[in-house]
Amino acid sequence: MKSSVAQITQRIRARSAATRQAYLERVERMAQRPRGSDRMGCANVAHAVAALPAADKLRVVVERAPNIGIVSAYNDMLSAHQPYEAYPALIRDEAHRRGATAQVAGGVPAMCDGVTQGLPGMELSLFSRDAIAMGTAIALSHDVFDAALLLGVCDKIVPGLLIGALHFGHLPCVFVPAGPMGSGLANKAKAEVREQFAQGLVGRDALLAAETAAYHGPGTCTFYGTANSNQMLLEAMGLHVPGAAFVHPHAELREALTREAVRTVLAITQRGRFTPIGRLVDERVIVNAMVALLATGGSTNHLIHWVAVARAAGIVIDWTDFAELSAAVPLLARVYPNGSADVNQFQAAGGPGFVLRELLDAGCLHGDVACVGERGLRAHAEVPELDGDRLRWRALPAEPGDASILRRADQPFSPTGGLTLLTGNLGRSVIKTSAVPDDRHVVEAPARVFDSQEALLAAFKAGELERDVVAVVRFQGPQANGMPELHKLTPPLAVLQGRGFKVALVTDGRMSGASGKVPAAIHVSPEALAGGPLAKVHDGDLVRVDAVAGTLEAKVDNAVWNAREVATRDPAIAAAQGHDLGRELFAGMRRNVRTAEEGAVTWL
Repeated sequence: MKSSVAQITQRIRARSAATRQAYLERVERMAQRPRGSDRMGCANVAHAVAALPAADKLRVVVERAPNIGIVSAYNDMLSAHQPYEAYPALIRDEAHRRGATAQVAGGVPAMCDGVTQGLPGMELSLFSRDAIAMGTAIALSHDVFDAALLLGVCDKIVPGLLIGALHFGHLPCVFVPAGPMGSGLANKAKAEVREQFAQGLVGRDALLAAETAAYHGPGTCTFYGTANSNQMLLEAMGLHVPGAAFVHPHAELREALTREAVRTVLAITQRGRFTPIGRLVDERVIVNAMVALLATGGSTNHLIHWVAVARAAGIVIDWTDFAELSAAVPLLARVYPNGSADVNQFQAAGGPGFVLRELLDAGCLHGDVACVGERGLRAHAEVPELDGDRLRWRALPAEPGDASILRRADQPFSPTGGLTLLTGNLGRSVIKTSAVPDDRHVVEAPARVFDSQEALLAAFKAGELERDVVAVVRFQGPQANGMPELHKLTPPLAVLQGRGFKVALVTDGRMSGASGKVPAAIHVSPEALAGGPLAKVHDGDLVRVDAVAGTLEAKVDNAVWNAREVATRDPAIAAAQGHDLGRELFAGMRRNVRTAEEGAVTWL
């Protein structure tokens, strides 16, 4: 192991000792109970098996065969989750072949940030993660299952399912992905049309044609945003069947991998192999996920989500951990928005398996962790394939299939993971530099302050931002309005940057996993609504975003700065946020939510 990775892991272990021990004690206590149909009352059991075929009732009650609970994020509006429609029947069939049973325990909500981006529904996006965790808990609360299969892919769905599963840490669990859609319009070409539309150079028809050519079929979007970062992290955590992440939904191999997930979870229920998810996900596995994120330039959303995931397992991590790991981990992948390739090209070049092998060989990953498969984490450094109707895995070549997409650990794109923690009189923030040109890593310019993204877009259209500018967009944190992604701001800011201006964004909101080339200090904590320092910034203040020195500062005299009053949110904006379209139902979450660095959790 690299000494720095080992030291950070040990620091996390020591910090988490009390909470992790308490968590494991709960897991072990629950795992020691008799199985569900043996310990429950007869009426309870009858309700649980009432809808099952007679043969399955016999298996569950008399033969004491394993009963798998399926928690699914299926809906047929999200392209990534539409393929799950047929999975329960497939899983039941494979379970029957193995002498077991399977029931759909419940469904969880799954919303698409691509649909809600820039719209009121985006205010529910981050909190949907905890709603999904709650939905997972409700599904598994029937407490009759010996194991669980978790069906979900996209942004908040995987973290939500994982948080929920970790609260049932006594169960063996395997995640079952569905894969990416086929390649459509290149991501770079799509981004160019968006920028042209922002400048008024093309109309809505051209923009819609480009968008529908990019997002065109079943599967995840093909850029390396939050959804596909999820799959990379699950591979690194050993929670998938090895190599399952980026196989197309309709490939013959996909069915074989799904059937293998059933076999895998049943194997974990056996005495001698019993490794429930709460025991499996320890501090080493969390660090492996963080390393994989940094080595591939993954979504900044996971600086929130994986903090929450870790807390669900009694493990405490923070942004300092991410930043120090980033300094020790090489960047091995260039996938849009960190490059021009999409995830299908990434997969063809070697994909997650290549990355994990290189990281293991470089001592950046804990290779001694438990995984859902028997062969350990090294199995995730191989590629699955069909040999007739038999699933097998093969080793990857020593060299990547395309060196513009993947690199060996001794020839990285960058010696660091391209994530920097920023601190200063504006608070704590993070910036992802892996997709930002080197000459934009430091931006110092007068601030223009906005209390909403709509106000920034209006100023851009009015020509008011044709200069060097640091756009401060505040009152976008978890307490204010659920911390929406501000991806709609990327095209206009990219246009300004393309015109030669020094441009940066500073916000207590989030940016999309697809955002990249404009330097953005995001997740600023404490947030403005909680009295954070962004609420002190005035138009014209000189603001410095310095990803080299790791600072985020308003260049204002200390006496003047300290004497300033904290601004309050525009009443008109406050009235518009949190109301209509179901947003009122999430008011309790806004009141109780922790900070972004604490994972924006609502359940602690």
